[in-house]
Amino acid sequence: MKLLRYGPKGQEIPCLLDDEGHIRDLSKHVMDFAGDAVSFEAIDTIRALDIKNLPQLPSGKRIGSCLADAPNFFCIGLNYAKHAAETGSILPDEPLVFNKATSAISGPFDIIKIPEGSIHTDWEVELGIVIGKPCYQAAESNALSYVSGYFTANDVSERTFQKHRSGQWVKGKSSPTFAPIGPYLVTHDEIKDPQNLEIKTTVNGKLMQSSNTNDMIFNLPKIISNLSKYMTLRTGDIIITGTPEGVGAGIKPKPQFLQSGDTIEVEVEGLGRQKMKVI
Repeated sequence: MKLLRYGPKGQEIPCLLDDEGHIRDLSKHVMDFAGDAVSFEAIDTIRALDIKNLPQLPSGKRIGSCLADAPNFFCIGLNYAKHAAETGSILPDEPLVFNKATSAISGPFDIIKIPEGSIHTDWEVELGIVIGKPCYQAAESNALSYVSGYFTANDVSERTFQKHRSGQWVKGKSSPTFAPIGPYLVTHDEIKDPQNLEIKTTVNGKLMQSSNTNDMIFNLPKIISNLSKYMTLRTGDIIITGTPEGVGAGIKPKPQFLQSGDTIEVEVEGLGRQKMKVI
């Protein structure tokens, strides 16, 4: 299933996209998509509904972030070797983990706001996953069994805030609108091999990132298992899993960063495309 949130900002209702591409209203069955509402049990309840009896909504309205919120928003850095190389970074020995503030979550077609004082706002297309049940000390062999869904993400980043303002990367990752997620939360059963998905970014129509999730240094089972060694992953937690080469900071000889008026599109195969204007 493809789940989505539909309507004006702050008034989104939970929906699903049926096989004919129609948007169906789930608001009588689901409060919103966050936390326990994206557990395996909740998704099974939705799957058991007679979809054709759900109200069909008119097309053309805003699609919001695929999740309203998340208990935690974890990110994996430097998880594609060529991206690490383009940024001059040493490959990590185990997944490099940082956080993104959940207040940065925004819709896949909303604007990206360059924060005051920023001159180095950058793009990062990523595969996102949602945890569907509590996960602690999971073995790699069954780690994917904790994933209830997948989505397209853009880990928008302010490089000066990230690298030159002391402390942790979270400061460069968390400005409002810096976490567009969606358009869909695609349930786990629809993605047969999450380690073989095309992933790309265009800026003003020019292809900037083009790779495949099979290029990850640490695959999804390794990421989930490693994180769960140190903490309990909660139902509804987000993990975005790293970006390939082609970010603005890595362009030679002169880096390129987002400017007001730019249009950026990011896409992960099977999970949908985002299109955002920069202001």
